[in-house]
Amino acid sequence: MSLLLLPRRRKIRTFALLFCVITFTTFLFSYTFQDPSLYFFKFFLPKGLCACQQCMTEQEDDPWFAERFNQSVHPLMTRENCMLSDETFKWWQWLQSESHPANFSEVVEELFQVIPDEVLYVDASPERCRTCAVVGNSGNLKGAQYGDLIDSSDFIIRMNQAPTNGFEEDVGSRTTHHVMYPESAIDLDNTTILVLIPFKTLDLQWIISALTTGTIKYTYTPVMSRIKANRDKVLIYSPTFFKYVYECWLEGHGRYPSTGFLSLLLAIHICDEVSVFGFGADQNGNWHHYWEESPLAGAFRHTGVHDGDHEYNVTLLLADKHKIRMFRGR
Repeated sequence: MSLLLLPRRRKIRTFALLFCVITFTTFLFSYTFQDPSLYFFKFFLPKGLCACQQCMTEQEDDPWFAERFNQSVHPLMTRENCMLSDETFKWWQWLQSESHPANFSEVVEELFQVIPDEVLYVDASPERCRTCAVVGNSGNLKGAQYGDLIDSSDFIIRMNQAPTNGFEEDVGSRTTHHVMYPESAIDLDNTTILVLIPFKTLDLQWIISALTTGTIKYTYTPVMSRIKANRDKVLIYSPTFFKYVYECWLEGHGRYPSTGFLSLLLAIHICDEVSVFGFGADQNGNWHHYWEESPLAGAFRHTGVHDGDHEYNVTLLLADKHKIRMFRGR
């Protein structure tokens, strides 16, 4: 009798095993119902540097990029990295010289009593795909209808004046980071991160004042004494990173990099995929801002301190090497 039951028990075990396999497979497929193969790729194939199709930090196939990109130089200043080498400090102070600068260390200590002292954007991982749009101010954005595409990015970085009201169809409506310096400052809403580019110690004193007492009204020109911004969302562009951009990426061209190029390198260091909008001239060769009525109004290419041609050529080269996506507008 027991001998007759053996085949039956084997069949039961086989059916039980088959049932478990089907149940487990169904669970996996339902978990990744859009594409069941994603489960296999996620857990059984080697992981990349990020979860995007192409990662910014992949350098092996590009000696030119690898020679310039230094991930150890963090773009934002904190108490931890605020100490500047003598060489960096002298270079930075030379950008916009002051006759009687305040003590840098004391100003930085006061600064981080007003704004947060946090180490941010060091969360790169094989699971992260952070998409970023760097939106310049070129007139080539007029009629380009990039608004929805720009707004679909995780981070949207704008700079200086950069109005969006009335221009949403072309430039989008969202802003996560707004890059500025005291002389180009504007008011921000409570959700936007203010990224200050300091050219001198007085600029750090200005942001302290603009968020508190409002006593500083003049640098080398009149500036806003107070600014509407969330002090918990203020970040400082590192002078060390500033110098790194100038020397490694621009190779000393111009007196110092433009706000646009500094914003681009910020994105390259904190994002996995970078899309660039509103850089360069329009299709007629005019260099102006998208909010200006006349194409001849801005002429921001020739400022006397930036090498606009060289910056644009480096940006084009990054696009040619598929490190960034560049949208050239109209």
